Amino acid sequence: MSKKTILFSFFALLLTCSFQRSNAQDYYSSTYQYKPISLGITFSPNMSWLRYGDADGYKSTPKFGYAYGLLADFAFTENYYFATGLLINTLNNESEYTDVTHSYRLQYAEIPISLKLKSTMRYFRSYYGQFGFTGGVKLNAKEKKTGDSSRSSMGDDADFFRLALQIGGGVEWQLDHNLSMMTGLSFNNGFTRVINNGEPRNSYVAFNFGIFF
Repeated sequence: MSKKTILFSFFALLLTCSFQRSNAQDYYSSTYQYKPISLGITFSPNMSWLRYGDADGYKSTPKFGYAYGLLADFAFTENYYFATGLLINTLNNESEYTDVTHSYRLQYAEIPISLKLKSTMRYFRSYYGQFGFTGGVKLNAKEKKTGDSSRSSMGDDADFFRLALQIGGGVEWQLDHNLSMMTGLSFNNGFTRVINNGEPRNSYVAFNFGIFF
């Protein structure tokens, strides 16, 4: 074998190894290129309560609920995103007045509309903050009073629309090139009436878990 052939083979092997190592470094490096569109699924346990404002004689007790559905992030740049989705949100509340306890179960189809700010990905994670609105349409509303054996439909006693401000933040963890996990905490502050009796507003704190593909 000639010296030229040996030299050529050596350089070809060197380039191949360098290319393979470059690809490995891209995958295991601390930074990733952002995706212009990310779609995901979410499950978010929440704790909600009713706010009666200046109304006297009402006492509200927080209760646990949950939300699930789809999420979508649309990138303006690497760090700025428009975040939306479609959620089925169940809010459980309990209030007491005139010595009668009322347990409410309110369920909405919600669309969040918010601005999401992300840090640059480092060491397989990025931090985000989020601010915006949520708009919900009532799917179901039931009430159970002290002494009742089952829940009954509230009908028009529960308002059809729910609007709220939402703020939150958390961490996104890179699991693979096209897979990331979101963990975070958000506060949702309703500013429209949800029930006729006492005219309360509803707020909740949610623990947000999601997978983006």
